[in-house]
Parts: sequence; structure tokens; C-alpha cells
Amino acid sequence: MSLKIGVMGCGVVADYGHLPALARTPGLEVHALFDPDPVRRAAAGERFGVPLATGDPDAFFAGPRGEGLDAVLVASPAPAHAENVLACAAHGVPVLCEKPLAVDDAQGHAMVQAMAAAGASLHVAFCYRFSPVAQEIKHLVAQGAIGNVAALRLIYNWDCHGRYHQRDPGQGVSPYRDGRMREGGPMVDCGTHQIDLAAWWLGQRVVAWHGHGAWTDRDADYPGPGHIWAHLTHAAESGTPPAHTAVEMSYGYGHTARDADSSFKYEIIGTDGVIVYDRNPGRFELRNAAGTTGLGFHQEKDFDAMHRAWARLLTTGDRGDLATAQEALTATQIALAVTRQAAAGRGAAGSTGSG
Repeated sequence: MSLKIGVMGCGVVADYGHLPALARTPGLEVHALFDPDPVRRAAAGERFGVPLATGDPDAFFAGPRGEGLDAVLVASPAPAHAENVLACAAHGVPVLCEKPLAVDDAQGHAMVQAMAAAGASLHVAFCYRFSPVAQEIKHLVAQGAIGNVAALRLIYNWDCHGRYHQRDPGQGVSPYRDGRMREGGPMVDCGTHQIDLAAWWLGQRVVAWHGHGAWTDRDADYPGPGHIWAHLTHAAESGTPPAHTAVEMSYGYGHTARDADSSFKYEIIGTDGVIVYDRNPGRFELRNAAGTTGLGFHQEKDFDAMHRAWARLLTTGDRGDLATAQEALTATQIALAVTRQAAAGRGAAGSTGSG
């Protein structure tokens, strides 16, 4: 008997990632879709054969036959996450929420508290954790394949589909990129993945951070820069210096250029070697005293493995590698703080913070 899943939000990420993966996940079946946009929800309902697509929250939670829902995936835009998750808490249903968990600290805490009070699980869709690449890195770090990890460099520089619609200045500013920038920019939107990965790989929380930014959109009033760096210090283990993570994120990497380009890299630097993942040339390897070992190359996301983990959680209570609400809230808080610091440093020296 499959669990009845509802999906709130039928936008880009749901369309290319979550809904196809849910359709392939044994034990889960999408019964209802919610989206305020009638065209978007109708298109998703038709494409994936979902019996109910509605803009009415009450109808959504009731399900197509009034039997209710067993769990809900929240894949709406970040500003809608709090409203959607709080509605799920009111109905007592478990939630898997897209990142970032919230757009400010107060909302994040309210969401976590409401779900806990409802006795329903809240996890966050950090799909990067489930890629074979991330899984292998975690295994190698735990195994000591590169000794003690001293530093990580995590880079994702791209243009978020370009500043202009269809990359044509004559068609005006792209609402997709503009929306992501107004929601917080690259560190809040995508950088939460890398902040989470660093802490998860090392098993060491972040205890201090600072942010710097470069303003690639000089004529736009965005809350943060289009190119941003987060420098994170992890809790030191007994007898070893604290590890340092540098996260570099950009939505301004050639954002006004006609032709798109991007750079996505992981570098984990240890006392006895390095692990390198570089998407563009398809490079994933371990270099240590034994030599160079090529590792199986994969893309950095895996929605299917994540939803299989969610299905296990819902049926057995075993969360596996799913990110807890508190882990996700911490990553979001750091991303927000780093972005505020970078914004405060516009035209001046960067600032620092700790927690």
C-alpha cells in the first residue's frame, strides 16, 4: 500500500526533480498538488497523472477522495515555505521541505517548533547529500583516506540562467534570477547545500564565519551580492586544529553574457592527501601516498536516492542521511548571516560573526 503524498509547489524544482523522482519511488504515490498558479498546477497534474491539482489548501489536505494525506513535500518558493509548513503542522502531517528552510531566523524557529508540537517529522531536501559523490566523500573522510581534513573549498559559480530573459537584454530582466536574488541570493539559495555538506562530511559543526561579497548587479537593489564567499571555522576535534571551509557562490558568473558557463568543484584537503570533484571535466579522484585513484563520476544531485530515504523514514522511522530540521535551520542561519555580513561590507571591509 503506497503512502499518499501531497506536493505544495509545482515550479521548476518540482518539475525537473521532485515529481519525476516521486513517480519512481516505490511506496510513495502523489495524490494531490497545491499551487496558487492554475496553469502551473494543471500542467503538473496532467504530466504526472495526479488526481487532484488545486489552489485550495483545505481541498489539498483532504486529498482527492477525502482520505487525507500521509506526508507532504514542500517545493514552493522560499518565501512560501513557512506558510506551507505551518499548514502541514496544523494537519499533523510529516514534511520534506525544499531548501532554504526559511528566509529568516524567526520563521525557521516557528516552523521547527510547530512541527515538533504537532508530533510530525520535518526534514529538508538536501539532495546533494545523496549523490554517490557526496556519499563517497563522506566515506573516505571517515575512513581517514586523506588524514585529518584541514580545509574544504566548495565552489558553485554560475549565472542562475542569466540576468535577462532568454539571455536577451531586449526581453527584460529574467524573473527567475531576479526572484532568487531578492529571496537572498546565491549563498541563501544554493550555498546552504555546501554549508550543510561541509558540516555533514566532517561531523563538525560550524562555530564561526565571515562573509565577503562582490556586487555584480551594480544597478539592482538586491539584499545581497551576486558573488559571495563564506569562510567557516569548524569545531576543533581533540588534538587537531579546526578545519576551515571556503564556500564560493555566484549568480553573477557571466550573468550578462550571451553564452552560459559555470564552475562546480569540491576540494577536500587533508594532512595526507586531497579529494577533488570537478563537474565540467568529469573529474573525481583521491590523491594520497598510495597514488591517484579515480572515483566513479556522478552528478552532484540525487533526488531519487533522497526520496527513497524519505520513504524509509515514513515507513520505518529511520532517517538515514536525511537532514534534520535543526541541521537545515543552522545552515540557513549561517547563509543568512554571511549574506548580511557581505552586504554590510559593500564598499568597506568584511565583517565577522560566530555562533
